Amino acid sequence: MNIAPAHRDALKALGYTEAEARFLYIVATHSGYFVARQFLAFTEAHWGKRTTIFWNKLHAKRHARTECFPKSGTVYHLFSRRLYRQIDRENIRNRREHEIEFIQRRIAMLDFVLLNQGNQYLETEPEKVNFFCNQLKVPNHFLPSKIYHGQRTSQPTVRYFVDKFPMFLAGDASSPVVTFTYLHGAGATLTEFVHHLEAYLPLFRQLPAFRFLYLARVDSHFEKAKELFNSLVAIPLGSDVSADLLRYFQIRKTWDLSRYTSLTEADLIFRNQAKTRFAGQRFEHLYRGWKVGRVTESDIRQDFRGSERHATVHFAVEVLCRFAVPEKEPEANG
Repeated sequence: MNIAPAHRDALKALGYTEAEARFLYIVATHSGYFVARQFLAFTEAHWGKRTTIFWNKLHAKRHARTECFPKSGTVYHLFSRRLYRQIDRENIRNRREHEIEFIQRRIAMLDFVLLNQGNQYLETEPEKVNFFCNQLKVPNHFLPSKIYHGQRTSQPTVRYFVDKFPMFLAGDASSPVVTFTYLHGAGATLTEFVHHLEAYLPLFRQLPAFRFLYLARVDSHFEKAKELFNSLVAIPLGSDVSADLLRYFQIRKTWDLSRYTSLTEADLIFRNQAKTRFAGQRFEHLYRGWKVGRVTESDIRQDFRGSERHATVHFAVEVLCRFAVPEKEPEANG
């Protein structure tokens, strides 16, 4: 992680120390929220005068507010427009207030970034759009997006990568490989994970290689998450279009014949995703012809051979730890 000297100095100009400025930059960019243990570990400080001065500065300058939750304790929220403006983050949505589940996920995201400060992050929406559209030449309609409607007199705004999960690059500068992350929140379901993958799938199809890291505080969903990722992403992108189309036809025919018990959960997920991918008259005509035997499997394989490149996809899971000062080991007796 490389913090631009101009951004660091801009925060120092507000009255913060070097370490405080670096910490506030990371929080503002990646989370908007933080808890005391994260600041203490980052600055290698302990409760006392130094931390009290920092909290007092945040409140006196009205750069942050404290929010107290019964089970989560005290959370600090950076909300000052002026502070975000100092680092060119004025329009970032981290300044806004959110519900506790959202806040908990943001604090977990900050844990990941603080534990992995050596990564080369794509920090902002413009950086991500520039990387995919300008460097990798991916048209922007393949990027995950959301439309926000403002006042009646204003035009709708299209925003990209609104989930803001950490994203970073690795490998050679001429052909970097991007790592996408997904953080399973405490109240989240695997259905949400499926929706997330479906939103990113058009972009995944445009990439020759990428990594995907599934993060959670506990490992209870790891096996199921891997199964879903393989079904929705890894298998389709690792095979040719003809194989996917034939699989879709087989599943669709089984469904049309009401043989529902013959279908697995993975089949049903694949069917729902493939309905959108293979929509249109061309595919409807092929399906009808294939169903009655007028179109053969070899015909389909011949028509779609080489129409899409295969992607190199790597999926990994990781239990996300909390970023905190490590406990001192007990001294040996004697």
